[in-house]
Amino acid sequence: MTNSEDAVASGPTPQALVERLTRLLTVTPQSEDHFVGKRMPGGVGRVFGGEVIAQALMAATAAVDPDRLAHSLHAYFLRGGSEESDITYRVERDFDGGSFSARRVIAEQDGRPILNLAASFHKREAGVSHQDAMPEVPPPEDLASEVELRRAVIDKIPEQMRRQMTRPRAIEFRPVEARHWMNSEARPPRTHSWFRTVAPLADDPVLHRAVLAYVSDMTLLGTCALPHGLSWLKGELQSASLDHAIWLHDDFRCDEWMLYVTDSPWAGRARGFNRGRIYTRDGRLVANVAQEGLIREVTPKA
Repeated sequence: MTNSEDAVASGPTPQALVERLTRLLTVTPQSEDHFVGKRMPGGVGRVFGGEVIAQALMAATAAVDPDRLAHSLHAYFLRGGSEESDITYRVERDFDGGSFSARRVIAEQDGRPILNLAASFHKREAGVSHQDAMPEVPPPEDLASEVELRRAVIDKIPEQMRRQMTRPRAIEFRPVEARHWMNSEARPPRTHSWFRTVAPLADDPVLHRAVLAYVSDMTLLGTCALPHGLSWLKGELQSASLDHAIWLHDDFRCDEWMLYVTDSPWAGRARGFNRGRIYTRDGRLVANVAQEGLIREVTPKA
């Protein structure tokens, strides 16, 4: 057994990982419409963008009547957050109508804004319906997990990144195609990935929406790098999320398999545009995602 495998074997249980994620995404009220989001235990470097989005969504939801659920959000990343400090969230109650409510959230760290988010909430209503069909892909049982794939090529992963890339996680991904960090072959900007939490979540639709917001920032930005055969793992890319939007169409559970389909219709001017669709295993389209990110080709350090 390698050192990485030994660390995984002796690490936290799946349920403990999911409980840790739940605590991370749950914000603590400080006063009316002011909340604090805790930093990830053991986190290093920059805060993951999906974490800030999910915490901001939880703060906005806490300032809305419980009969209204988030159906969309739009976020702009202003600065990179640091894992060294907690994040504060200030909610502005912009609108409450008969069916919809709107909230704005300013996320701040060390007195500086790092993200602005606007979210809309809707009372449940019946209505006409249609959707795009889910693509036909292999089921998750036929695919290896992303952690297994990373361990299989651990010798190709820079030593300083191995622990981070092979650590146990609360979210399990099973990609259909090879990830962009696994090879340098140019291919169409399209990916399909199954995901779910590694243990059950509480029966709270607000929590499941927050977890989906957290996951939606994974695998997305790399899609626009695929036609160019570039990888951040090899030091060939500088990238960062610039903005992020999610439309939440229906109920779902993030502790059951869901399919994340991403594509990138455009890249240029040091930016890449990426889209995502999220389906439940039975084929319901429950969310759409869009993101533009910074994507610069750089020369790897010798």
